[in-house]
Amino acid sequence: MFASQTYEERRQLLRARLKDTNGLLLFLGNEESPMNYADNGYTFRQDSTFLYFLGVDHPDFAGVMDLDDGTTTLFADDLSIDAIVWMGPQPTVAEQAARAGITQTAPAGRLAEVLQKAQSQGRPIHFLPPYRAEARLHLLALLGIPPAEQAAKASLAFIQAVVALRVTKSAEEIVEIEKAVTTTLQMHLAGMRMARPGMKESDIAARVAEIALAAGGQLSFPIIATVHGETLHNHFHGNTLERGQIFLLDAGAESPSRYAGDLTSTFPVDPTFTPRQREVYDIVLSAHLAAVKALKPGVRFRDVHLLACRTLAEGLKGLGLMKGDLDEAVAMGAHAMFFQCGLGHMMGMDVHDMENLGEVWVGYEGQPKSTQFGLKSLRLARELQPGFVMTVEPGIYFIPELMDRWKAEGKFTDFINYDKLQEYRGFGGIRIEEDFLITPSGARMLGPCKPRTADEVEALRG
Repeated sequence: MFASQTYEERRQLLRARLKDTNGLLLFLGNEESPMNYADNGYTFRQDSTFLYFLGVDHPDFAGVMDLDDGTTTLFADDLSIDAIVWMGPQPTVAEQAARAGITQTAPAGRLAEVLQKAQSQGRPIHFLPPYRAEARLHLLALLGIPPAEQAAKASLAFIQAVVALRVTKSAEEIVEIEKAVTTTLQMHLAGMRMARPGMKESDIAARVAEIALAAGGQLSFPIIATVHGETLHNHFHGNTLERGQIFLLDAGAESPSRYAGDLTSTFPVDPTFTPRQREVYDIVLSAHLAAVKALKPGVRFRDVHLLACRTLAEGLKGLGLMKGDLDEAVAMGAHAMFFQCGLGHMMGMDVHDMENLGEVWVGYEGQPKSTQFGLKSLRLARELQPGFVMTVEPGIYFIPELMDRWKAEGKFTDFINYDKLQEYRGFGGIRIEEDFLITPSGARMLGPCKPRTADEVEALRG
C-alpha cells in the first residue's frame, strides 16, 4: 500500500472529475472465488479500481463515495473468532480504512440500506461494469438490475473519470511497475537459460512461476510457454521441446502492490537459431525497434502500430512471403496473415490496464474501433501522453488454419505469396515484447534490458 495521503488525493481528484455529477459512487470489492468448493479458493485478487481509490486488499469489502456530502464509507464486517482460528489475526475494518485515509465504516449489511435510501430519494447510484459473476449477482441484489442489463447501465461518467485518472501513472506507481518488470525479467532469463530438447513446456512454466512467487507477488496473467507460439494465447504446457523448434515465453510478475510486468521472449530450443528462424526474428526486431523509436507524446499509438506493420511487411517481402504495393497491403490488412493482433496495450494495476472498463474508453477515448481483421485487435490507438505505460510487442505468426482459409478464399493474392508461405508451415510464432513509459520528451524502457538481438539471445542460450 501507499501512504494514506495517496488514496485521499486520488479520491479528491475523482470528485473533481465528477464535480457536475451528483449521487453515490458504488465500489464493489472482489470476494473470494472458489475453485471447486467454497473453502478451496483461487488466490484472492482485489478489484484494481477498488484498490486504487480505497486502498483495501482484502475480500468482502464495498465502498460508497457520496458526491454530495463528500464522505467515503467502507462497508465490511470484522472477522469472527471462527474465521480468525483459520486465517489468523487480521486488521479490523476500521484499521484498514484508516490506512487509506477513510474515517467512516459500517457493517456490510448496512450497504443495502444506504443504497435503498438513496434510490427512494431519487439519487443516482453510479457503478462500473462488473466482470465477475458474483459482482453481477451482488448488483442484482443491491439495485435490482438484471445482470444482462448491468453493462449498459454502468455509469459512463464514472468510467471516464476512472480512466482519466488511472491512465497516467504517478512516480510512485512507476517505481512499483519497475519492480514488477524487474522480477519479470528474471523470470525470462531463467526460462531462456534452462530450455533444452527433451524438456516439457511445463518445466519452464514451473520455474518461471516460482520466481514470481518467490518475489512476494503473483503472476500478472497465466503463463504462455510454448513451442506453438502461433497460438497467441496458448496456455497449454504439455509439449516436449524438440530440436529445430522455436520457443515463445510470454510471462509477467505482479508485484505485492498489484502492479504488473509483461515481457515476451522468443528463442530457439537449440543453442542457436536456424537461418530461417534468425531471418524472421530479425524482421520482428526491426519492427520492434522502429516502433520504440516512434514513441513520444502527441503520437497516436495507432500510427506506431501501422509503422510496425509496414516494417514487418518490408521484411516479409524480402523473404518472398509478401509482394506488391506494401502501403496498399497494410492499408487493406493483408499483413494480418502474419501479424493478427495489436502492437501493444496499456499496463498498470492490470496487465491489460482497465480492460474491464472498455477498450473504447481506455485505448480509444470513445472513438470507434476498426472492424478490419488484425486492426480490430489493437487495444490502444489514442494519442500518447507523458505518464502512459504500455507494451510494445510486434510478432510474426504462421497459423496453418489461417493460411488455408485465406488461400481457399483467394484473399489478398496480390500481396501474399501462398506458394512460398507453405514452406513456413509448422514454423510457429515469434514475438518480442518490452514495457515502456512515455516521458515528456520520448519514451523510456522500464526495467533492466533483456536480450534483444539474435546474437544476445544465443549468447544467453549457450
